[in-house]
Amino acid sequence: MTITLPGVEKRLQDRYARLVEAHTGHASSVAAGPRLLPDANTTQAAAMAAWRFYHNPRTTFPRLAQPLLQAAATAAAQHCRAFALVNLDWSWLDYRHHASKADRLVGPEGVVGYKLLSALLISDQDGQPLAPLAAQLRTAEGLLSSRFARPRPSGTALDEVAPLLGFLRRLPLGRRPVFLFDQEADSVYHLRLWQRRRCLFVVRGDDDRVVRLGGKGGAEMPLPAVVDRLRRRRAFRRVRRVKYEGRTVGQYVAEAAVVLGRPAWLNRETDGQRQRLVVPGVALPLRLVVTELRAKDGTVLARWYLLSNVPAEVDAATIALWYYWRWKIEAFYRLLKSAGLHLEHWQQEDGRAVLKRLLVAGMACVLAWRLGNSRAPQAAEARRVVMRLSGRQTAYGVPYTREGLLAGTWVLLALQALLEQMPASRLRAMADFVLDGSVEAGPAAPVPLREAG
Repeated sequence: MTITLPGVEKRLQDRYARLVEAHTGHASSVAAGPRLLPDANTTQAAAMAAWRFYHNPRTTFPRLAQPLLQAAATAAAQHCRAFALVNLDWSWLDYRHHASKADRLVGPEGVVGYKLLSALLISDQDGQPLAPLAAQLRTAEGLLSSRFARPRPSGTALDEVAPLLGFLRRLPLGRRPVFLFDQEADSVYHLRLWQRRRCLFVVRGDDDRVVRLGGKGGAEMPLPAVVDRLRRRRAFRRVRRVKYEGRTVGQYVAEAAVVLGRPAWLNRETDGQRQRLVVPGVALPLRLVVTELRAKDGTVLARWYLLSNVPAEVDAATIALWYYWRWKIEAFYRLLKSAGLHLEHWQQEDGRAVLKRLLVAGMACVLAWRLGNSRAPQAAEARRVVMRLSGRQTAYGVPYTREGLLAGTWVLLALQALLEQMPASRLRAMADFVLDGSVEAGPAAPVPLREAG
């Protein structure tokens, strides 16, 4: 896959490729920028070139997103069988110590920064990450998005989702998308809206969610009561074993037909005052898939209430597995924040530059994911070599990690840059010189001893 940026001159294309390659290196929380490959001129020149790139009016958000979308279309054709699974989740970026970022927002628990919404494409065969499809930042300036070039007014977090889903549905992925959400998206109003727009979704329900069992006239009850009824009917069955918090557990699944018939409640601000609006709506029939992760002694370690409008030909066990894979977006955020790129230490001065750099860094992640997912004959050997270059250790029986592939790719690129500057024999001689301690510096000057006291 050639790393190119469409619609710009070769100079900007080359700079984009170099920035993507630089972001494959494991960053440091105390570093001002990404790592530099050995063919860079100076750190000052590289920093200035990056600054000019991120502030160039031609490097718009949609343009920087195009390579990601092209990579996603290629990966979906290779790794998605029936559906394109899209993980969507929010994460606050904490820049409380970055006073120069004047467009920060105040978030929960003392966070001062930006709220990031990511849409991550994963495979419906094994749940592996394929490519970021979109990124949006809520800032004091407004909503910044990879979908449009200029800021727009911000709405509530969920109100901003429907236009994004419409955009994602129109992408040429070759598979119908299914959108996976955590509890933050459990809103009757928005579920009805997404249903009207023919979006397929799997949303984790809240413990307080009240549903009606069966058809018209069925009993209304909270989701935990539905689980009690399913348990009495012995509806749960074990469908597979999965990993949970470092140990192997059983995944059990049961299903019921439910209806969301109550009015929706919306919190809105009118004339500076917060109001709670009642919004009636049509009854929404959904599938309730309850999945439990149980220890060997039967203890329930986790329970998820999954509300979905995915058609019946997809069985409940598959829907449960799809949601189990939702943690992949948490791994993506970990890669961005702490396990690779240290996003919350970036020194860009506003949300616009942060989002542009984030789209560049997303392409670096795609390089590592593409290698991890490759089925080419030479892929296994390439993964072994790149992991050895990374210097990372893995758990027993785990041949590689995505974080290791990202770090090892930078070392591979650095070696390639060096070999273009000098022959391998000279590189080996230089390594011998550095490592054997034979630096000839002449006799050292005597160091006078100081008397005690």
